[in-house]
Amino acid sequence: MRTYDFTPLWRSNIGFDRLFDLMNSAQLSENEGYPPYDIVRLGDDTYRISLALDGFSPDDITITAQQNLLTIAGRRAQAGEREYLYQGIATRPFERQFSLADFVEVAGAAFENGLLQIDLVRRVPEAMKPRKIEITRGARAATKSEKTPAAQIKVA
Repeated sequence: MRTYDFTPLWRSNIGFDRLFDLMNSAQLSENEGYPPYDIVRLGDDTYRISLALDGFSPDDITITAQQNLLTIAGRRAQAGEREYLYQGIATRPFERQFSLADFVEVAGAAFENGLLQIDLVRRVPEAMKPRKIEITRGARAATKSEKTPAAQIKVA
């Protein structure tokens, strides 16, 4: 993969720190193939991340949501010394991180049959949602000061 130096962009763009961090982390990602995972859109504002974690138990896995970053880490507890003739199930420690958009929260997580499923939902605050503005016919919209009766206006 080709790497890019974003340093010149830092000099002339303000407030895009998170975007540059995302691009840098995408270039430097480790363990790209382990553990394998799927990301599915279930609805307009719901998503599910599924990780294949054969050989792990729920006690071996930690899920941390912090600001706009979801981190899933796994470390299998050693069950004593065993003599493997062949070990094909990968149970090495891992840490997988997902960057979350603003207002995306973890709704829950479930582990069944070696598959960890994490449900995400986007909850945009009411103040941030688009709202419809009514248009009145004939008269222009009055400002707050125009709606105030003249007797209540104080003149210094």
